[in-house]
Amino acid sequence: MNLSGTLENNHAPGPLAAPGTVPQRAAYIETAAISANVRALRKVADGARLLAVLKADGYGHGIVPAARAALAGGADYLGTAVLEEAFALRAAGISAPLFSWLAAPGAPYARAIAEDIELAAYSVAQLREIAAAAQDAGAAARIHLKIDTGMWRGGATIGDWPALCTAARELEAAGRIRVAGIWSHLACADEPGHPSVAAQLRVFRQAIDAARSLGLDPGLCHIANSAATLATPEAHFDMVRTGIAVYGVNPLPVSERGTCPALRPAMTLGAAVVQTKRAPADAGISYGHTESTQRETTLAVVPLGYADGVFRSASSAGPVQVGAGRYRVLGRVCMDQFVIDVADDDVAPGDAALLFGPGDAGEPHVEQWAQASGTIPYEVLTRVGTRVPRIYV
Repeated sequence: MNLSGTLENNHAPGPLAAPGTVPQRAAYIETAAISANVRALRKVADGARLLAVLKADGYGHGIVPAARAALAGGADYLGTAVLEEAFALRAAGISAPLFSWLAAPGAPYARAIAEDIELAAYSVAQLREIAAAAQDAGAAARIHLKIDTGMWRGGATIGDWPALCTAARELEAAGRIRVAGIWSHLACADEPGHPSVAAQLRVFRQAIDAARSLGLDPGLCHIANSAATLATPEAHFDMVRTGIAVYGVNPLPVSERGTCPALRPAMTLGAAVVQTKRAPADAGISYGHTESTQRETTLAVVPLGYADGVFRSASSAGPVQVGAGRYRVLGRVCMDQFVIDVADDDVAPGDAALLFGPGDAGEPHVEQWAQASGTIPYEVLTRVGTRVPRIYV
């Protein structure tokens, strides 16, 4: 892939187009990869509906293009964390079923109900606030009741669950809400065989049974994230919620991926080399002179830094591909740029420096950048900054 906005499979990254015709830095998003990943995940879900998670601006890929690509791949539902994300999808004309699950007291629930956005309720107080907003909106709110099955994050505790279900039944009878689902979240699904997974699924089934015994139709029951979708079929229930896998990253340990479908990373992050110059041996590099050149060599400056989402913790570690050469960040990552040592290789200003992508040109995978940064691929993708243009290919 070059950085001119088109895919060139089986091609080493070439120079940028003429100056001024493309950005100096860019995240190239392959929307067809998102669609293909969704199709592959639907097969794994084996009849369960699939919700594509679009929080954090579509994991950094752009929420609206990612939503359209996921729907093209067959997603049944879309999901966002906060209502602002859901409103953005509706404003873009996307009318697909949409679930948004994280809101504080005073949230614009009436607008959400009017825009046919399904909401989560974690407590009786929150449920009653949503019901009041539904009365103002003149329509029943569609609610997914959340049970905390053992992650100890959001959701009703086991002790509070009967009261939440009872309140939901009363408000449903009054025409203020409609229970659309019961849901929870797994803490350790990316560790297949972890005892907490079976324990949480057991609590989840008990919560569903309790809701039925209290007169509720549970609607869509869902607890599986990407990892559970891939590794824990018994967690699929009526719907799976796939996030990171939609964007081509398998959250399971490599040793557990044997039967998983191949997922294609949708984002390639790169920039044009802005300068090359010869440096003598023992030249201190970047802030703090934490590294020095070992010999006379050529240095190349890449215009991406921690303001763009390149972790400072990847200093002296982050892998970079230029042409056929693989290099690493030399010295500290700066706010806007970093340096690589390209030795005597033929690298020139304008050449594409690729930090991560699907690997078509031999570039690193986002997992390698996560390892170099001491974090996880989720954070690497979602931290790519707003001044990095997204170009859809």
